[in-house]
Amino acid sequence: MATVFQSPGTATALSSNSFDSTKLLVPSRRSLSERKASFFCVRSEMKPTPIARRADNLVVNAVATKADSSASSTASKPGHELLLFEALREGLEEEMDRDPTVCVMGEDVGHYGGSYKVTRGLAEKYGDLRVLDTPIAENSFTGMGIGAAMTGLRPIVEGMNMGFLLLAFNQISNNCGMLHYTSGGQFKIPIVIRGPGGVGRQLGAEHSQRLESYFQSIPGIQMVACSTPYNAKGLMKAAIRSENPVILFEHVLLYNLKERIPDEEYICNLEEAEMVRPGEHITILTYSRMRYHVMQAAKTLVNKGYDPEVIDIRSLKPFDLYTIGNSVKKTHRVLIVEECMRTGGIGASLTSAINENFHDYLDAPIVCLSSQDVPTPYAGTLEEWTVVQPAQIVTAVEQFCQ
Repeated sequence: MATVFQSPGTATALSSNSFDSTKLLVPSRRSLSERKASFFCVRSEMKPTPIARRADNLVVNAVATKADSSASSTASKPGHELLLFEALREGLEEEMDRDPTVCVMGEDVGHYGGSYKVTRGLAEKYGDLRVLDTPIAENSFTGMGIGAAMTGLRPIVEGMNMGFLLLAFNQISNNCGMLHYTSGGQFKIPIVIRGPGGVGRQLGAEHSQRLESYFQSIPGIQMVACSTPYNAKGLMKAAIRSENPVILFEHVLLYNLKERIPDEEYICNLEEAEMVRPGEHITILTYSRMRYHVMQAAKTLVNKGYDPEVIDIRSLKPFDLYTIGNSVKKTHRVLIVEECMRTGGIGASLTSAINENFHDYLDAPIVCLSSQDVPTPYAGTLEEWTVVQPAQIVTAVEQFCQ
């Protein structure tokens, strides 16, 4: 069971200027020749490394970790247990109860309940107009959702797979991201675009894409990635209430992750990272499924005498540079672990932001562990070696901290 960390603040209607730049402590610039920080990538190899054999207690195919607390202590905690897809549905249902302008549209979201059952039961409760089944035409129903948002509704557009939303890239880029600006502020686009993505288990190349970096380049759009049932529900509610277009990335392998979440209403900040594990020796930045690979590696690292600090960045655009910067100032070393592609991924953008703002606090070059720049193979063994595994994270930290 994943550990719950509640954000101290809540989000209501978030706008593009809601990031408080005064909280960002820009480092005093010492001589840049004292320490030169640069960026290099460690690509995942296609063969096992020696450290992978020595790390006997690693779970190589980790998806989620269980909490250290016993089942009896968990049962005594307040709240209720939900799977991640159920937490998304609960957040969506609460917002549909609260606001009659919230609606859902997508392929099979109605009486079938969605491909991963996030919308199960909503069509019977709210009717076929608020939970609208669409034809297999992503460009059409995404454009329809954007038009609905322009007229005052708050649509949630579900992509059956995030890869399918490439068919709607024109609508997302030229309309969803830009209309608020190109209309001179006359239109707001309070739309949520969500769906499953990431490398599953032998889903093939077209269904295993990581498209975060594709959408990150679009101006005017916020992006978040959920990783636990708690933040899945909180981010869903915050995204629906936002006045900005928000893309919510869900990982296909995390839908059955279970966690106890509060009974009372809560909401997560769309622009805030989550401190998963405090530490002193190195900052590890990650998100989505890789959070659990990192935590698997962290157990081994602690046994080896290292004290890593793990941050789930959650907000892929904009980055929470306040939380990230304070961690860099403490540890002076940064390792980024992502499932996105090595070239032009989230890690590359994050590296650039850290170097621009916290260059003088780095004692070593930033290291980024990313997926290989290849289509995801269907064969399970090959698929595993294209994605970063816990053993590689252990190796990187050991080399980093020598």
